[in-house]
Amino acid sequence: MAQRARKIEEFRARGVDPYPPRVTRTHTAAEAVAAVEALPEGAGEADAGSVHVAGRVVARREMGKATFVDLQDASGRLQVLLRQNAVGPDDYSLFGLVDLGDYVGFEGTPMRTRTGQPTVGATSWVMLAKALHAPPEKYHGLADAEIRQRRRYLDLIANEQTREVFRIRSKAVAAIRRFLDSRDFLEVETPVLQEAAGGAAARPFVTHFNALEEDRFLRISLELHLKRLVVGGFDRVYELGRIFRNEGLGFRWNPEFTMLETYEAYSDYNGVADMVETMVSSVAQEVLGRTTVTWRDHEIDLAPPWHRLTMRDALLDHSGIDLFEVRTEAAMRTELTRRGVTAAPTSGYGKLVDEAVSHFVEPHLIQPTFLLDYPVELSPLAKRKPEDPRFVERFEVFIGGFELGNAYTELNDPIEQRARFEEQVRLKAAGDDEAELMDEDFLFALEHGMPPCGGFGMGIDRLVMVLTGQASIREVILFPQLRSQKG
Repeated sequence: MAQRARKIEEFRARGVDPYPPRVTRTHTAAEAVAAVEALPEGAGEADAGSVHVAGRVVARREMGKATFVDLQDASGRLQVLLRQNAVGPDDYSLFGLVDLGDYVGFEGTPMRTRTGQPTVGATSWVMLAKALHAPPEKYHGLADAEIRQRRRYLDLIANEQTREVFRIRSKAVAAIRRFLDSRDFLEVETPVLQEAAGGAAARPFVTHFNALEEDRFLRISLELHLKRLVVGGFDRVYELGRIFRNEGLGFRWNPEFTMLETYEAYSDYNGVADMVETMVSSVAQEVLGRTTVTWRDHEIDLAPPWHRLTMRDALLDHSGIDLFEVRTEAAMRTELTRRGVTAAPTSGYGKLVDEAVSHFVEPHLIQPTFLLDYPVELSPLAKRKPEDPRFVERFEVFIGGFELGNAYTELNDPIEQRARFEEQVRLKAAGDDEAELMDEDFLFALEHGMPPCGGFGMGIDRLVMVLTGQASIREVILFPQLRSQKG
């Protein structure tokens, strides 16, 4: 670092600003390569015109009075040939102060080397930004997961595969928007700071609103505000928003994550399932050019139709527990204990069923699967099944053995919704930190009438895990939450 700082002073002593405010760039690295490849056979440098390129120096090779430079920008790499007889002795000597990691601009002409390598033959160069630290070591790259996730900028400098993961993420989000927009969904934004954090079973983060002298919750879901909009007359709405849940860290959990939620009036969970399998497969085809992905040792086919089975059938097949017969908290706890599964003493019947599904069923749901019809105790916002009111019209969708999304035929009976919320309040008083909070304004909205509606929520981060074959959610979030470094 001290050597690089001295070079900054030497640049300045020679009348060169090592951090100029602007540069002319006419071509990205990829565009410059394309310009070379467009040259007819036998064309010389004089036939190609001039280009201005700029980027980070990631490699350099000295060959007497010529230097080959690998320049990298967001579009890729480009080779530049800097020759003393082309730029002059003084500028060529000054280039000796350039280190790997520095940003440099070149003017020159597209050309091919004798080996056919697309190259820009530089006629001048300009310093753009001197790096005080060396980039990650060239040959082995940056492999330490802690460093890569804590200092993502170094990971992006060093690892092309990381850059590709986040390019896929961006393209997937854009493809989701196009899919929903084409179906006349309206994209909206709802509050991050909320008076009541509802719409999910999760512990919220709490902050203080100084101007109002009141506490607020960071949202744990988008659901309740989006359904207010359905009440207000928007038949199809969606939001791609940041969600905050004050829970543990893990390979599939990050306390801050991105959620897609959609609500469609006059639909139900069957219609939502049809939309979801079409949307995810369409996104994969658009972004990856195929509907198959590799997840660990599995090849997963995202093309519809996806498998559908009830929670009762799945749990019966994989554990022998029958939800038609095991209907109380005590009975479910006994069944779990008998099978070696320990649950928290504060868990009610719904939480115990969820524990059973997580332990016995989810690991087997590798291919895309809709798990249908949940106990009402587990789903305070979903509509009961008319033919069996012990269960609700809800599905969770699983891929690769973990949950990707969750959907309901939405409960639109305000009287029953109030009773469900009151039961959640009782669970919270009994020690369940993740029980839903009462939201009086949402109930007041519902009392004005909400049409039959199908709602869906999907973790964008988990979808990107599937599309890119990443086993950890931290690999698909640019800046994941990590324990702070001390000392």
